[in-house]
Amino acid sequence: MAQAITDYGKFLAEARDAVYRVNCDSRTAQQLSAEESRREKELASVKKEVADTISRTIRSRRDEIDTSYDREIARGQEKLKKARTRREKAKDKGVKERIAEETSQLKDHNRDLKVQLKTTFKKDRVPAFVNSTFYYALYYPRGLKELGIGLVTFLICFLALPCGIYFLIPERKWWHLIAVYVADVFLLGGLYLMVGNRTRIRYQEALKKGREIRNLLRSNNKKIRVITRTIQKDGNEALYDLEKYDDEIACAQQELSEIAERKKEAISSFENVTRNIISDEIEGSRKAQILEMEAELNDTIAQLRSLEDSIRDQNIYITDTYGPYLGKEFLDPDRLSELSRLIQAGAASNITEAIALYKANGQKKADGQ
Repeated sequence: MAQAITDYGKFLAEARDAVYRVNCDSRTAQQLSAEESRREKELASVKKEVADTISRTIRSRRDEIDTSYDREIARGQEKLKKARTRREKAKDKGVKERIAEETSQLKDHNRDLKVQLKTTFKKDRVPAFVNSTFYYALYYPRGLKELGIGLVTFLICFLALPCGIYFLIPERKWWHLIAVYVADVFLLGGLYLMVGNRTRIRYQEALKKGREIRNLLRSNNKKIRVITRTIQKDGNEALYDLEKYDDEIACAQQELSEIAERKKEAISSFENVTRNIISDEIEGSRKAQILEMEAELNDTIAQLRSLEDSIRDQNIYITDTYGPYLGKEFLDPDRLSELSRLIQAGAASNITEAIALYKANGQKKADGQ
């Protein structure tokens, strides 16, 4: 409960001292608040630096493990690849040897037939061009290959060639095409008939014998191709003595499997054990510093909270004790000093008169300005 004021000078002096003290404490609180913020940032920076160091170190050590094992795995894969290549080469060699063995009689027969063919034509003095696939394709065709050669030849001679000549003629007319075709048929057709008449009658026996030999060669070659395809598709590899290569491949695969398992164990051990040890070591090296900074921060926070409580209590006391008489407007050290001066000088007999006089003087100054 408010009591009557007996000594206005003392009352105002006490009010001024109380306001001054709370203002000083407020400035100190602001400094402590700034210091708290600074210490929090410094502590957060150190903790982040420790966390980054842990993360960077763990990532580096993990990468080293991966790189080391991946290098060994790559070597193992290269070893396995070479073993498979050697096996494939050995199998190819075995296949070729088997093909050569199973087709040797047919190939020997073909060599004999070629010698027989060459001897027959040489004995009858047959021109070299007659003993050719192209000649037989035009005059004694057998099989798809020779029929194809003959068809392509006739298309070129009696379709492509005359059309090409026709389109090269400047200012061509329709009868030019007829003329070109007539000339083409006369020249090339005549050449075809002339060569055929001179060779087919004169070397008839040699040509028939050559046809028979060529048929046998084609038949033998077809058998060779069938045997070759059959052997190449044969899945039985027991004939090629590949056991040592299979053992080498199995050994390389086992080594790869063991390296992969060891890598898995190493990574598991790193993640479950080594990782924590590295973290503890790095944190331990900065633990004292962090504890000291936390202690300093906590001390600053405690001082600030205690001072804030004191400021709150002082503000409540000032509000309850001096606020009802002075109002919030005059709870200022300079204004309180001025009110005290007015009373001590006898210009005012109480606080209310001193406030009224202060305001009046202030208004006069304002009007004078």
